[in-house]
Amino acid sequence: MAKDPVCGMDVDPAKSKGQSVHKGATYYFCNVNCKKAFDAGTEKYLSGMGAAAEHAAPHAMTGEMAKDPICGMVVPKERSIKTEMLGRTYYFCSEGCLRAFEAPEAELKTMKRRVAIALTGVVVLAVLRAAFFLGLAAGATILTWAPLPWLPWFTWGIWLFIITTPVMVFGGKGFYVGAWHAIKDRAANMDLLIALGTTTAYVYSAFVIFFPGVLPVKEENVYFEVSAIIIAFVLLGKYMEEIIKKRSSAAIRKLLDLRPQTARIIKDGVEVSIPAEAVAIADVVVVRPGEKLPVDGVVTEGHSSVDEKLMTGESIPVEKKAGDEVIGGTLNKSGAFKFKATRVGLETTLNQIIKLVEEAQSSTAKIQRLADKVASWFVPVVIAAAFASAVGWLLFGNVTAALLSFVAVLIIACPCALGIATPAALMVGVGKGAEMGILIRGAEYLERAEKLKAVVFDKTGTLTKGEPVVTGVFPETGVKEEEVLLIAAATEKGSEHPLAEAILKKAASGGVVTPDASRFDALPGRGVRARLFDDDIYIGNRRLMDDFNIAVKHREAEIAGLEEKGNTVMMIARGTRLIGLIAVADTIKEHAVTVVKGLQGRGIEVIMLTGDNERTANAVAKAAGINRVIANVLPADKADVIKDLQKKGIVTAMVGDGINDSPALAQADIGIAIGSGSDVAKETGGIILVRDDLRDVLRGVLLSKATMKTIKQNLFWAFIYNSIGIPIAAFGLLNPILASAAMALSSLSVVTNSALLKRVRL
Repeated sequence: MAKDPVCGMDVDPAKSKGQSVHKGATYYFCNVNCKKAFDAGTEKYLSGMGAAAEHAAPHAMTGEMAKDPICGMVVPKERSIKTEMLGRTYYFCSEGCLRAFEAPEAELKTMKRRVAIALTGVVVLAVLRAAFFLGLAAGATILTWAPLPWLPWFTWGIWLFIITTPVMVFGGKGFYVGAWHAIKDRAANMDLLIALGTTTAYVYSAFVIFFPGVLPVKEENVYFEVSAIIIAFVLLGKYMEEIIKKRSSAAIRKLLDLRPQTARIIKDGVEVSIPAEAVAIADVVVVRPGEKLPVDGVVTEGHSSVDEKLMTGESIPVEKKAGDEVIGGTLNKSGAFKFKATRVGLETTLNQIIKLVEEAQSSTAKIQRLADKVASWFVPVVIAAAFASAVGWLLFGNVTAALLSFVAVLIIACPCALGIATPAALMVGVGKGAEMGILIRGAEYLERAEKLKAVVFDKTGTLTKGEPVVTGVFPETGVKEEEVLLIAAATEKGSEHPLAEAILKKAASGGVVTPDASRFDALPGRGVRARLFDDDIYIGNRRLMDDFNIAVKHREAEIAGLEEKGNTVMMIARGTRLIGLIAVADTIKEHAVTVVKGLQGRGIEVIMLTGDNERTANAVAKAAGINRVIANVLPADKADVIKDLQKKGIVTAMVGDGINDSPALAQADIGIAIGSGSDVAKETGGIILVRDDLRDVLRGVLLSKATMKTIKQNLFWAFIYNSIGIPIAAFGLLNPILASAAMALSSLSVVTNSALLKRVRL
């Protein structure tokens, strides 16, 4: 098997719909459109990506194709309708989708108007049909009598034609336009089935009316109302779908609406108002109470509380003062303040989150590709089945049954429920996550989460607060505590490690003035080395001491005792002699125990991975309720630990801070980057948690599983519905009107089931 380089679908080379050769490599395609897209954009893509891109075929053409954010259809960028918003370009398959994106309320009103026209026609037809039968019961002849002598042809069939035609033209316009595009693009869709079925009934009936005697059918047996009612039912179902979608999956729209239209900046000492997109880096922005922040920045003056709920999910306003970071799109609640812009345009946190949510909602999971593949041959098969059914009834001499079975098969088999089964659930699930500050990068992570067997937590900054404090300084005999602290603080000045910060804070609180070291070297996984007072200074773990032949055995019992209590012991040496120990402890985060228990209770093994020694690691693991610990692991080796788990067939998630743990996050089946709200675009995680809240790890996993469960439910009912409905319709046991109602209810049930994700308790 090969992979289509455009859509990623598995393709049998012998059955592919085309192939292209590029620089000696052969690529196979599942359909003609994918081949066209590949041929049009290969050179542009590969020239930008270099030689490595030759082997990246599954993603080669994503630069030339885009997904309509409204309907999820994949469209070639060069042939699509596009618009720009917040500095980003969006691509659409039709004017209707563009209108729905730019003005969802207006588009909903338009659809409501179409529904009203269609339903009015249906009501009038029902009234006339009732009046007709009431007239017959009273012994009268209704509508065959013409009150005006010069209109003798104004019969029952003509009335139906007049009433049905506006329904077909105005109510069904969207279906016929969609069918025309489908034929033009050589692609079968639900619009084609509806258009084919309703047009057949309408044209057949019109032929009977205007060419009487050609067919052996009486005028009272025409089926104009079948066309009208089918359009009305389908439109009503779509209208209800849109209402549910609007309420359930408006994540992107909510995010787009967060940014204000204008901003006030200080220019030449004067406060001026400019468009929000014109704010530049280093501009000083003024924000008053009740206003939204236009861009990201750092507070330079003033104090306030800022509501970040829609960005991070945090319900309590966050206090901001000089030096604190602020996020564009958040709401200033109380005081006025000024801040310097640090991220603008596409670089703002808001735009990064929008990008992630868009990509996730429009991504295609393997299960969806299966549904797409089925749908691609499903429509032609249905059309063939409809014709076969009609021919079968004609052979029996039953023209009416032939027509009704043909229309019923086309309508009942409409694959719209199948087509929206995955996107509907994905939009709601990803949208719900975004509102909670849980950003899911794509559908593939949802599928992996369903099979999750192990979650690996980094220790420092992930399970623990990452803000350790010095619990004790233990000098060697003849060395003062102040000397140990001064040397340690001076050496650690060049380090950004949390343990270094703890030592510097301890020194500052004791009034210790620290000189600058002349040289500083970080030794990953071991510690640091510096040059101070004409001596080499070493601070780190046993491995560092062993590497430089510094004796620590005489303090081993003391070190072990401190480590068993959960301390990390840092050994300080001057030259080749140990001068003391500094014990530092880090406490586990709130809710760590709850999260670990929650994962374990769902059959997921929890593992702690750390560069710390085993005693310290075991103490933290015990406090968190974790049974398995992998300690003494260098940052560069963490990814190898994940690989080892994967080799055993264990689907693994890695939870880390998204920076030091990037290789492991990228290697894991699901990388979960926690506390990454300020720089989400640079993270390698598949799930990004904007807040630094461990409970979101469990919520993210549960949301992923719930979304996949909903997708499978949707696909099951869509397949079952079509499998049962088509044979019934083919044997003439299903009226086309009932078929249209059932089809509308099928799509509605899928959307409603997806909407229930909003109510899932996490």
